[in-house]
Amino acid sequence: MLTERQLLILQMIIDDFIETAHPVGSRALAKKKNMPYSAATIRNEMADLEDLGFLEKTHSSSGRIPSEKGYRYYVDHLIAPISDKSNKKILKDIIDQEIYELEQIAQISAEVLSELTNYTSIILEPELLETKLKQLQIVPLSSRSAVAILVTDTGHVEHRTMKMKNDIDPSDLEKVVNILNDKLQGVPIVRLEEVFQREITKLLKQYVRNFDESYEYIKNILAHEQPVNLYIGGKANILLQPEFRDISKIYSFLTMMENKEQIAELLKNTKHGIEVTIGNENEIEAIKDLSLITTTYHFGEGQVGTIALLGPTRMEYRKVISLLSSLSKEMSDVLHKYFPSS
Repeated sequence: MLTERQLLILQMIIDDFIETAHPVGSRALAKKKNMPYSAATIRNEMADLEDLGFLEKTHSSSGRIPSEKGYRYYVDHLIAPISDKSNKKILKDIIDQEIYELEQIAQISAEVLSELTNYTSIILEPELLETKLKQLQIVPLSSRSAVAILVTDTGHVEHRTMKMKNDIDPSDLEKVVNILNDKLQGVPIVRLEEVFQREITKLLKQYVRNFDESYEYIKNILAHEQPVNLYIGGKANILLQPEFRDISKIYSFLTMMENKEQIAELLKNTKHGIEVTIGNENEIEAIKDLSLITTTYHFGEGQVGTIALLGPTRMEYRKVISLLSSLSKEMSDVLHKYFPSS
């Protein structure tokens, strides 16, 4: 159990290090406005905090810096989110724009969040299990190839390429598209293939020549593959942090950021509320020198997406936690407004 004096010294050291990225010495700390203790007293308490594992010394003559244990205690016990009304207003104004697609809302939110923090932001879309087909188009690219464009009721657009062994008959293609749109509009994406096989194949056989040849192509177009939809802002912001000068670590981080599946796996089990993982608490090697802060947002009934920020362990935790809480609420509210029945 830390004493009140140790708590104050620990908090002021971490606050100072977050701001400056420089080790904090006892003399400098004693000169601060709200510090009532002498340099000698502070020095003794800093030594005790180091022995307890809350502080570290970078070399024999330096001041102290927070350890991961120190940051964990700081996040869990010493801070409360700040109320930054100006930044919250920026988020609200951006989210309140007339944007009717989930992808646009997510991308813009990621970019604004990274600009407000100078960290790397990530927004992961929920698995939209109840997303419905709004429109299907098949556009010929050549006599034997075409691209199918699926548009959902959330504004999400998917492109799926099809290549045929024989030439595509334009009139047959038009019939296929008309029948599919008539029968599949409003059907959940995950059920398109099922409904196609159960209700549409007989109909297409009546009106489309060479249906047997087209069957597999159409079935593949309608097959459900849950895409990894995530949006990143400020991917290179790590380069702005003074503690990141190790080229191999930067390379590992940037390589990880190119792997959408790995990032999605990292974020998809995020719990409700704010979660903070610090340094070696992270399972992925590329972010063991970083802090990851996550929260969720809601899209329709039971569908949950993730908002995340990656930055140095010397992160502005108060500010970040406040911003993530605000963005979670704003995104959930606007998605409920635009897609109330999703």
